[in-house]
Amino acid sequence: MIGLICGTAAGTPVRDRLAAVWPARARVYDGPVRDAAARAFAECRQVVCVLSPAEAVRLAASVLAAGAESPDLVCVDESGRAAVPLTAAAGAAALATQVGEILGASTATGTDPSDAAPRIRRSHPDGAGSVEPGPPSVVVGVGARRGATVDVVLRLVLDTLDEAGLDPLEVAELATVDGKSEEPALVEVARKLGVPLVTHPAGRLAGVAVPHPSPAPVAAAGTPSVAEAAALAGGGELLVPKRKSGGSAATATCAVARRHAPVAAVSGPATATATACPGVHDLRHHGDAEVRDAGLTDLAVNVRTGTPPAWLRERVAASLDSLAAYPDGRRAREAVAGRHGLPVERVLLTAGAAEAFVLLARALRPRRAVVVHPQFTEPEAALLDAGHHVERVLLDAADGFRLDPATVPEDADLVVVGNPTNPTSALHPAVSLAALARPGRTLVVDEAFMDAVPGEREALAGRQDLPGLVVLRSLTKTWGLAGLRIGYVLAEPGLLTELERAQPLWPVSSPALAAAEACVEPHALQEAERAAGRIAADRAHLLAGLGGLTGVHVVEPAEGPFVLIRLAQAARVRERLRADGFAVRRGDTFPGLGPEWLRLAVRDRTTTERFLRALRDALAPGA
Repeated sequence: MIGLICGTAAGTPVRDRLAAVWPARARVYDGPVRDAAARAFAECRQVVCVLSPAEAVRLAASVLAAGAESPDLVCVDESGRAAVPLTAAAGAAALATQVGEILGASTATGTDPSDAAPRIRRSHPDGAGSVEPGPPSVVVGVGARRGATVDVVLRLVLDTLDEAGLDPLEVAELATVDGKSEEPALVEVARKLGVPLVTHPAGRLAGVAVPHPSPAPVAAAGTPSVAEAAALAGGGELLVPKRKSGGSAATATCAVARRHAPVAAVSGPATATATACPGVHDLRHHGDAEVRDAGLTDLAVNVRTGTPPAWLRERVAASLDSLAAYPDGRRAREAVAGRHGLPVERVLLTAGAAEAFVLLARALRPRRAVVVHPQFTEPEAALLDAGHHVERVLLDAADGFRLDPATVPEDADLVVVGNPTNPTSALHPAVSLAALARPGRTLVVDEAFMDAVPGEREALAGRQDLPGLVVLRSLTKTWGLAGLRIGYVLAEPGLLTELERAQPLWPVSSPALAAAEACVEPHALQEAERAAGRIAADRAHLLAGLGGLTGVHVVEPAEGPFVLIRLAQAARVRERLRADGFAVRRGDTFPGLGPEWLRLAVRDRTTTERFLRALRDALAPGA
């Protein structure tokens, strides 16, 4: 008997079609999906789940952990386009082939170890069940004092994984420093997880850039970071930064990273190059991590200082009187539409531009998605999280990271580019960006920093003549509203309808809506233009000072509220600057950049002069 389980209403037609073809062989299991799976696993030798592979793996894990035996298990997506065997037995592969023939779906039945489909193989760390998403990509970095107990380390690891929404069965390895290769607690926790304990030389870990280095482990382990550095030693994205075990004196630390599946790099003419190691960038590291709890002068975050202005604070404060009512975004939406000369149907308000990237990743189904780098990393991170394959076009430092439209693959149906681009501060000509637009392609232009450019020259916001154009704007940078989260999307109405469906109810708060309305009023636009002029003058002062420093290469022309510099031993210089009270943004987390890059936010002249003195000292021989 073949058990049929469906976890969503959208997948019901797929389940019913299989039931109609197999009237004597199949049985539909209704009810809560976990209960249905438990009955099906107990009664059937074969089971088809109409769920995403990740959901099917989690479901199987919970049922098998309760003691059920594993049937031949196949997962079908709710659209019926792909059938994937989730168990390694030949019966599952054969069943997937049958399902594929009935539905006209593609099947993944090979045994290539690089196959990204989940597989049921390894035992759960508590001994029950046997599900593993394969190939696993999560690395757990751990540090432990001598004598740390298995219970403490295992509980810390499991709690940290749970914090990230990860199953222990997604773990590929436990990683630590060489000196802990025989620490009993780490050896036993690795055994319980069913993964190798991988160790790295202290010198290698000391060279890994991490958000929370500390002098504490240097004497004992020879590196300022064990858990975070070990998690990131093989490259990837830090999902959970360092966590400590409970108690009055922590005996263990833990951090979690994910190694992304390889991301293809697209090579092109001289203005773009391919990267040989595309998966080593921490896409979720942002400038706020450099200043959090540090009390440093901030040149890491690109939010204008001295903001929000008093009049904007008053408008936001006045909105608090309406907190008992659900947010109503109609007036703010109309105000934004009027600011850009667009019909209101072409505006969608979001909780910052970052939410827009997530909505696009959820709503779009690109065949070939391309992200132009270096740029803000959230677009690629959101696409990867949504299961999309991503290709990169890497612009060349020797050309000032200028965009040549010819470097973008002609058949790319989703292209993402920033303008002005974070972190390079390059402002691409509007004509170059417009050349990327064409029917059948979604062109996403991130203009989060465009209001910091005098006259907003080269902006595409407000254009309605370019097919597939999506422009993202943020109000958090110029107006100091990063903690309020407000931005918007400008695009054709049909796409915005799809994005709105992916949003939760009332995604933008009443205070954020009040701020959006206020920030697009005529007096606010005039103030923003004056601020852009001051930024340009302050940037010129910073560039002049940097130009007088030996060994510092500045990417020019710079048009945003930040500049990108290249120098030897940038990580050491960055730490010396921190010691002197300044936070700057490391550049190695941006695809297309390496450890020799730093990004500097533009600040007032007094702050800049202080910073230049500190940088000059950090660059001095023997510093």
